Amino acid sequence: MPLAVSVMLVVAGCSRDGYYHDRNIDYTTAQPSRPLVLPDTRDLSRYRDAMPIPEARNEFVAPEGRFRVPRPDAVASGSQHRFVERRDAGQEGWLIIDAEPGSVWPQLEDFARRQGLGIVSSDPAQGVLTTDQGTLRVRSGLRSGVSEVRCEQGGVTQPQCLDALDGYLMAESQTASASALASQRQRASERQESVRLERSGDEWYMTVDADAQRVWSELGYQLERNFVEESRQLLLESNADTRDFLIEYMTVSERNRGAFSIVFSADVRQTAQWLRLALEETGPERTEVRVINESNKPLSAEDSRELLDTLAAMLR
Repeated sequence: MPLAVSVMLVVAGCSRDGYYHDRNIDYTTAQPSRPLVLPDTRDLSRYRDAMPIPEARNEFVAPEGRFRVPRPDAVASGSQHRFVERRDAGQEGWLIIDAEPGSVWPQLEDFARRQGLGIVSSDPAQGVLTTDQGTLRVRSGLRSGVSEVRCEQGGVTQPQCLDALDGYLMAESQTASASALASQRQRASERQESVRLERSGDEWYMTVDADAQRVWSELGYQLERNFVEESRQLLLESNADTRDFLIEYMTVSERNRGAFSIVFSADVRQTAQWLRLALEETGPERTEVRVINESNKPLSAEDSRELLDTLAAMLR
């Protein structure tokens, strides 16, 4: 009898109504609840969506009426940004800070005081801090939520000043609170997109809200870090005078060629194409980037758009 009672208790414990309740199928009997209604007198600034859906960056195009999963952003070293990064273009140099200008400005003032620089004038609205030894400038960068900081004297870049500022900002970033960083990223996500794809007829091109020199420098930096794979995506050359880049790139249509099309094609190998990225300044703080085919293989509008989308992801 004791053994039978023990077996019954074990079986009961494993059943749905026993001590250990299995909730895996509870959703089948769940009832929807009424949505929460807030009073009209509430302070709207204190409420927002818990999981906001961002606006689409580009126009959606389904090639040939079919949906194709977009290519994910590369998880290479180029996708990981340091809090402070150095940029150089000829005789010019500046820092890229992974924070918005409003967050960087107080740190510039603190840096000037700690370095013993006499502050002559301070203009937060213009992002210009003038000292007795030079001028510090900050403005929004190309990527969302970042800033560009320059240290100049008479319009000439001061490398030693940038080195000192680099070390100071990196040290300060180690003490930044998680809540401050989260708030900063939220503001960055709400900022207007400065890099976008546009279309004119069958041609796609990328528009960046910045002058051509800044775009050429940042795009070159990202290409050097990300386009390093031979026969797939590789930076071949860059020309500062003409502001263009020559790359080797395997297009999306070439990557997606099936075994059947490869076997019955004159070219049985998957090969990359030589493409030129040409920059043109079309207005104040506006630069267009276009793809020019430098190879014998045709380049479709879909292939051009996919490449530009990859480049845009590196600049955002």
